[in-house]
Amino acid sequence: MAQDRRTAVVTGAARGIGAAIAKQLAHDGFAVAVLDLNEASCKDTVEAITTAGGTALAVGADVADEASVAAAMERIVAELGGPTVLVNNAGITRDNLLFKMDVADWDAVLNVHLRGAFLMSRAVQKHMVDASFGRIVNLSSTSALGNRGQVNYSAAKAGMQGFTKTLAIELGKFGVTANAIAPGFIETEMTAATAERLGIGFEDFKRMAASQIPVNRVGQPEDIANLVSFLVSEGAGFVSGQVIYAAGGPKA
Repeated sequence: MAQDRRTAVVTGAARGIGAAIAKQLAHDGFAVAVLDLNEASCKDTVEAITTAGGTALAVGADVADEASVAAAMERIVAELGGPTVLVNNAGITRDNLLFKMDVADWDAVLNVHLRGAFLMSRAVQKHMVDASFGRIVNLSSTSALGNRGQVNYSAAKAGMQGFTKTLAIELGKFGVTANAIAPGFIETEMTAATAERLGIGFEDFKRMAASQIPVNRVGQPEDIANLVSFLVSEGAGFVSGQVIYAAGGPKA
């Protein structure tokens, strides 16, 4: 792979799935822009990458803000080079039942997931088109199939799937692929917070989840990172517009 194809951007990369993806891509040889809302929060991920001999840059940006995304991209291009891999992982939850959900919680979730993915993808696509190579991976969720108390999150994650398929159609002729990963239960701070909200101990919560998963365990961030590693590789050039459910079993 040419040098100008070796910069990757991972959003929401300070912790959890995003951090695991950033570390994996650095291991694969990419210079990685570790992007999150607060630049200081990216410190641990960047240190883990650089300690292992990789190259990483901490970037603070609000993916839902057009000017913030533009400034972040300008810095990434200047310091690491034009990115040809983008992983739209940034996400938040504001769970509630429909009749209790306020407009601010709806807007916040849709803005981070969908507006953020749109702004980031639009910002990187020029570099991918110029290089005649690009890989976009968007994080969806099994919640796209519907999940009680997550009407905003479910709508956003379903939207990510349609967004992905359209990117694949529009950008394919330029050597750019777009795919979505829809994780099931992954052990992260976010799922721990869900357990707390439900008043269930996290270990009990994980055991209950694992009992419903065919592989009989919950997922780890590294499970998603390994799948991203394949989708952004040279060898995945004929895989585009797909939604892959990484959930330990089949999903409709």
